[in-house]
Amino acid sequence: MERRRAEREAAARAKPVAPRVTQVFMAMLLPFLILIGAVRAVASPVFLWAEYFRPGFPGDGYGFSSEDRLTYGSYAVDYLANFASPRYLGDLVLASGEKLFSEREVAHMADVKLVVLSAYGAGAALLVFFVVVYLAIRRTRGAFARGLFAGSLVTVFLVVALAVLGLLGWQQFFTEFHRIFFADGTWTFSLEDTLIRLFPGQFWIDAALAIAVLTFVTAVLIAVFTWPRRVREDDGGTALEESGSDEAGPAA
Repeated sequence: MERRRAEREAAARAKPVAPRVTQVFMAMLLPFLILIGAVRAVASPVFLWAEYFRPGFPGDGYGFSSEDRLTYGSYAVDYLANFASPRYLGDLVLASGEKLFSEREVAHMADVKLVVLSAYGAGAALLVFFVVVYLAIRRTRGAFARGLFAGSLVTVFLVVALAVLGLLGWQQFFTEFHRIFFADGTWTFSLEDTLIRLFPGQFWIDAALAIAVLTFVTAVLIAVFTWPRRVREDDGGTALEESGSDEAGPAA
């Protein structure tokens, strides 16, 4: 009797394997979800406005005013998030009747759009994954919160590592990033091209910094709200307080 009772108590106290495995996947996938969300926030006309009108942002030496940049740049950003064909940009013309974007620029933006929409699709799938995981393990005390906490720590580590790489050699970092997604010769343009006039080098430095800060701050906030707390038990061995902020299930 004593042995069976001890076995039952040991089984009741044993932690299920499935939530632990799920937490590992959460820790690996959360950085991508946060990063994609940060990219979506930066790829917006609001960020363009903040960039073009901020003090110290380099002007266009070929005639675009800040208002021109905001107008034309908004077309480019909108194109990345809609389902329009390349004509959305290819048919744009200046007051002189000249095409706003060259064929090479439109082709590159089509490549960028494919990458961006794929990222947004992956972000939506990840969001669904986390919702399903929450519904599946919500009755295991603290399991979902622990997964988020682990993922937030992984995110902070990755942001710091990438920031160090960027600081050590931004141009090399920027070049290698483009080589991952785009074929050589399809993403380099001259200073006179519209894409460079709208999005000069300083723009990408600021965008990368904004994405890094948003990702870092989001991860830190998640870590704060899911910080593990000490488990306290009453005399009967019932857990009264658990890690994180998940919904508590029935005590074993």
